[in-house]
Amino acid sequence: MTLAPPRRPEEPRRPAVASKTLAHAAVLTIAVTLAGSLLGLVRDLLLARYFGANGATDAFLVAWTVPETAFPLVVEGALAFLLVPLFSRALAAADPGAVDPGAVDPAAAVRDLVTASAPRILGVLVVASATVAAGAPILVHLIAPGLADPALAVTCTRLTALTVLTFGLAGYLSAALRAHHVFGAPATIHLAYNTGILGLVLLLHNRFGIVSAAAGVALGSVFMVLAQVPSFVRHVGLPRRLVLRGSPVTLAAFAPIAAYTLTRQAQVFVERHVGSALPEGTISHLNYAQKVAQMPMLVALLVCTVTFPTLARTVAAGQAAKARLRLESDLRTVTALIVVSAAYLLAFAPTVVGILLQHGRFTAQDTAATATIVRVYALGLLGQALVGVLCRPFFTAARPGWYPAAVMALGLTVTTALAVLGAPAFGVVAIAAANALGISVTAVLLLAGLRRCAVAVSLSAVGSATARLAVAGAGAAAAGWLAGGLLSGAPSIVDGTVGGLVVLGTFAVLAHLTGGLRRAR
Repeated sequence: MTLAPPRRPEEPRRPAVASKTLAHAAVLTIAVTLAGSLLGLVRDLLLARYFGANGATDAFLVAWTVPETAFPLVVEGALAFLLVPLFSRALAAADPGAVDPGAVDPAAAVRDLVTASAPRILGVLVVASATVAAGAPILVHLIAPGLADPALAVTCTRLTALTVLTFGLAGYLSAALRAHHVFGAPATIHLAYNTGILGLVLLLHNRFGIVSAAAGVALGSVFMVLAQVPSFVRHVGLPRRLVLRGSPVTLAAFAPIAAYTLTRQAQVFVERHVGSALPEGTISHLNYAQKVAQMPMLVALLVCTVTFPTLARTVAAGQAAKARLRLESDLRTVTALIVVSAAYLLAFAPTVVGILLQHGRFTAQDTAATATIVRVYALGLLGQALVGVLCRPFFTAARPGWYPAAVMALGLTVTTALAVLGAPAFGVVAIAAANALGISVTAVLLLAGLRRCAVAVSLSAVGSATARLAVAGAGAAAAGWLAGGLLSGAPSIVDGTVGGLVVLGTFAVLAHLTGGLRRAR
């Protein structure tokens, strides 16, 4: 057995991949991220309590489009899809256990990659952040031309423009740490972010109104970076020199991933653009509904966040069969979690929204409007989650292709056409339905396009398992609906809890009977 050379004192520790199983990493990531998401839920509850759903909250949400776009682009989306495989390939090439390890130390290889890539990325982020701040009036007009208070939206947008820089830095640190199979510090970013928002809202909402929330977004984004710096220094290390050229992060590699991410986020742009022409509060109702509907999707996709570095390494090592099994397992897990969650939301959306949001200035009418949107969103929840899983195999290659961006653009076209045509007659329901149908089209096309990438799955097996789970979900939703009727008049918390147990139990039984959770052979 060959022993690895001793680590020099100044070198950061090597990732103890063998000692950290994916299950342990998943539990850690889910637990910490859920804690941050619960804090995010408290944030949304306070926003609803202090500000309600009106023209001011609409203005803030238009400004919040900036961090909402930056987050998937440079934290959990495009930059991660580019950098995690890049760091993974560097680690695999220098791994002492590889067939031809050479003399390169893994920590040194990653540190050299940081040295070559960080300065260029930082420069782009600074320019982008400044551009958003300077162009805030134009941006607000493009996103929501019918907004009641555009000046307030511009003020908030200039505050949130900082997130382009800070989110980018946080995403870079997260990608490097996850490639090392270090998941604790990256998982804390939600806690750090929401702590900053909550702190300023609690302290300043009486004095500055909704602007306090925009300032909190900026402060929280700084906390996201600070929360990861100690772990990054310990596990990866700081570059020893400044290099301004020769970055392995090229525009050709980043462009297709960025195009896909921006096109996906453009669904929100469509909603807010079309919704700005509807009555005040429409954008706020859409936002609150989206936050409620996407809570189960967050949990489901955290599993893929943990497994993505493993998927990238297996692809880099040419282990196609192992990569296929990894992807099929992720698809099966995510589908089951989302289907049962969608069944619950279809049956109990008014109860859930009422318990969470109907406090202070958030009225019963707001609850009814938001719950209707949640039910429509639930129909597209599986499509949203599957897109999050299925895009990942396309981005494990050294040169990511344009197929995900192309099919995402097609889905966006469907969303835009249906929203624009349907909103005058059917209002906000048409916008939500357009979102659900457009993303579902994209999910189907991504699944069909897996033959183009390095990780091919059995389409018949995936389709069969999804159909069986969908049958179980439909039965669970029906059982929940009946239970809700029987529990009519009971306290909301009893209705929601008992109904949830009925939905979960029915789904488990039906999924077992139909074989939806059975692993394909």
